[in-house]
Amino acid sequence: MIVRSLEEVKTLGGFREKPGAWSSARYLLQADGVGFTMTMTTVAAGRSLELEYKNHVEANLVIEGEAVLTDIGDGKEYQLGPGDMYTLDKHDRHRLLAVSDLTLVCVFSPALIGNETHDEEGSYPAA
Repeated sequence: MIVRSLEEVKTLGGFREKPGAWSSARYLLQADGVGFTMTMTTVAAGRSLELEYKNHVEANLVIEGEAVLTDIGDGKEYQLGPGDMYTLDKHDRHRLLAVSDLTLVCVFSPALIGNETHDEEGSYPAA
C-alpha cells in the first residue's frame, strides 16, 4: 500500500511549480511500479496553458474551479467545473484556461519519472 502526504511528495522531489501560475504534486511515479502517474495540479485564475502530450495519455478530473478547454484541432470549446472529466486519448493539442483557481486530479500513462518539465510544444519527453 502506498500512502503519501503532500509534504512527503515535496520532500521526495515530486513537486513542480511556476509560482503564481500552476503547480503539480506528483503522488505516484514510475518508480512506484503501478503503471501510471497521479498528480494534483492547480492552475491560477486567468492562466492559460497550451499543451500536447505526444508521449502520454492524460485524464483529468476537475475537483474545484471553472475552466474552458479548447481542442486546438477543431476549435471546439468545453466549459468545465467540479466533477467534470476530460481525457486526451488522441494526444490532443489543447488549451486550458482557468476561469477561476482550478484544482485537477490528473492521471498519466505511461507513468512519469517525476522530474519532467514541458518542452516548447507543451509535451513531456518519452520515458
